[in-house]
Amino acid sequence: MRRTSTSPLAAEHESDRPAESSGPREALRTEFGFLLPRGYIDSAGTVHRDGVMRLATARDELVSQRDDRVREDPSYLTVVLISRVVSRLGGIEDVHAGIVENMFASDLAFLQDLYRRINQDGHTRAGVTCPECGCDFAVDIAGGRLGES
Repeated sequence: MRRTSTSPLAAEHESDRPAESSGPREALRTEFGFLLPRGYIDSAGTVHRDGVMRLATARDELVSQRDDRVREDPSYLTVVLISRVVSRLGGIEDVHAGIVENMFASDLAFLQDLYRRINQDGHTRAGVTCPECGCDFAVDIAGGRLGES
């Protein structure tokens, strides 16, 4: 038999507890698909545009800062960090600094912005204004899934 306390102190502690939600919980999104503006061209001439970036961990940032290439040239931090968090680029599952080095500048800038958005803002949406009607709305800058318009 379970005993319940009727003391005011016990009731006070029970009311301090967060209420349990009976609804479904939203899972934390840790991976974000993207579509590069131009795409990475590999040595065989294949263009890789779609990919996945995951949320960065504290370890990603710390290890990147200790990298010898970054110590020699601090501007290399972006290359190392992006190569750690992009888990897939087209058919490439091992995205390393050499791949990021050979991306077009516009694609690297896109990935830097995506990194900032998902790790600081928590989403990939950007507010924009229609140039014709002046209406404000949000777009997903990560790009749609293949085949979507």
